[in-house]
Amino acid sequence: MSDFWATVNRPIAGAAAYITDERGRVLLVDPNYREFWGFPGGIIDAGEHPAQACAREVTEEVGLTVEVGPLLTVAWVDGQPRVPYAMVNFMFDCGEVASDTPITLQAEELDDYGFFTVEEAGKLLAGHAHARLMAAAAARVSGSIAYLPPGEGRLVGQ
Repeated sequence: MSDFWATVNRPIAGAAAYITDERGRVLLVDPNYREFWGFPGGIIDAGEHPAQACAREVTEEVGLTVEVGPLLTVAWVDGQPRVPYAMVNFMFDCGEVASDTPITLQAEELDDYGFFTVEEAGKLLAGHAHARLMAAAAARVSGSIAYLPPGEGRLVGQ
């Protein structure tokens, strides 16, 4: 490896699913390793592309097999407490499931799950994640992709 590559910023990449129920509420999970709730999803493994990681993580975390649809948001998250790296997060539209669909939580990582309105989710998610939720909901309707730069609630491209 050249000296150049040793100096390059290496953000972490993650992929998440925007899944709603028949009432339009979003599926969120409660990780046991951090303070806030989040979306089904996780870190992209070596050799995966973001959509593959999204599908794998949804299956691992909540036991659902979903069709990964259009990309809804790309978010750059940096400067978060207890997160040592910048992150780029991809969120995909993974459709709708009935609210009574059986969910099997990944016990070693997750404590709970639920379907929540955007307003309810605002009390559970970190600010940058709530901004991503609002952008994903709008992007699903408009058919666009939203880019969220660092900073809560700032959207570009909508």
